Amino acid sequence: MIASIVEEVLREIGMGSGADGRLGRQAGDREQSGRFAAREDGMPPAARPDNDLHDITSQEEKAKPTLEHPMDPEALTRMMGKTTARIGVGKAGPRERTRTWLTLRADHALARDSVFSDVDEGLIDRLKLVSVQSMCRDRNEHITRPDLGRKLDQEAQQKLVSACKAGVDVQLIASDGLSSKAIEANLENILPVIEDGLSMRGISTGPAIFVKFGRVAVEDAVSELLHPKVVCILIGERPGLGTAESMSAYICYQAVVGQPEARRTVVSNIYSGGTSAVEAGAYVAELIETILKEKASGVDLKH
Repeated sequence: MIASIVEEVLREIGMGSGADGRLGRQAGDREQSGRFAAREDGMPPAARPDNDLHDITSQEEKAKPTLEHPMDPEALTRMMGKTTARIGVGKAGPRERTRTWLTLRADHALARDSVFSDVDEGLIDRLKLVSVQSMCRDRNEHITRPDLGRKLDQEAQQKLVSACKAGVDVQLIASDGLSSKAIEANLENILPVIEDGLSMRGISTGPAIFVKFGRVAVEDAVSELLHPKVVCILIGERPGLGTAESMSAYICYQAVVGQPEARRTVVSNIYSGGTSAVEAGAYVAELIETILKEKASGVDLKH
């Protein structure tokens, strides 16, 4: 019984032992020959410019449901437009579909690249940032020793003292944190908006600082060194599989080393798929004005 079923299946796909099988093999040979012939120009078909290729990691492609025959396609599309979670992807048996698996792998690679890459030096130069490095010597130490990312060595301290103004109302800081991609994607749009917003309100600022291999609390070390009333650090957040470009602003009034995290006011999810950099910049400037007026930040501001 089983043997007859196998024979029938083989005949159907053109691999039987009789004439049908020979025809199937001949058809397969022609198809294989065509594939090789397509490579005579030295370029595989998938690499040719006339092929319809898509970046499966783009937001446009991720917005397309791959679930077959949904009961309510319009509702599914609306749901997918409200979240970056992986819904509407369907499955192949008990496993995810190949497209879903490939997208997960691609997003994971983007996240790793964001953590292990450096911020473009050209961006730092264009924004005229005072660039220093935390006590971390390299990227590996930055990831494994967060305590060193919160500190500045003697050389960095001397550079900041000589290049920055002491006692300003607000000291703005940028740092790669755990996502250089977030800084590259957002800093050039958000920083000028914050600076202009503070200037329009008559709030003084010093030259903005960039801290390589920095952590959030490095702003406390800067605060103790330069004594601004408020420090605000724009830092790349730990990337996930949804995005590697999310940045946050941590703002603190009269920050000191060793203070509780509850003293910080946070504006998070700053990226193209969350709060845009320009919108976030306007909000941060307004928020800093409130913090200066109330002389408090974090949970103290809410009280």
